[in-house]
Amino acid sequence: QVQLVESGGGLVQPGGSLRLSCAASGRGVSFYAMAWYRQAPGKQRELVATITRIGSTNYADSVKGRFTVSRDNAKNTMYLQMNSLKPEDAAVYYCNAGRLGDSYWGQGTRVTVSS
Repeated sequence: QVQLVESGGGLVQPGGSLRLSCAASGRGVSFYAMAWYRQAPGKQRELVATITRIGSTNYADSVKGRFTVSRDNAKNTMYLQMNSLKPEDAAVYYCNAGRLGDSYWGQGTRVTVSS
């Protein structure tokens, strides 16, 4: 019913920036809340940022002040602007969309932070 495709991951130096995108499609997807999660090897998947349909946002303490989540409802796309990247930010980043009774995931995009 809903498909999510992440893009924008890659290799970046510590202190650098990267912007991730999540393109969404499917019936009613514009009415879903959306979120970014990440998972590093050997660690649990963690919530990074959330955004409602009307643009209310929340962030994990570890990324507060460095990351910005946004969405363009006309394009059904969510973004994650990541600044001042640290090695501990390296992970596979996943897009999530959900509402009552539904939850969907993208395939993930890998972010590597290394000199």
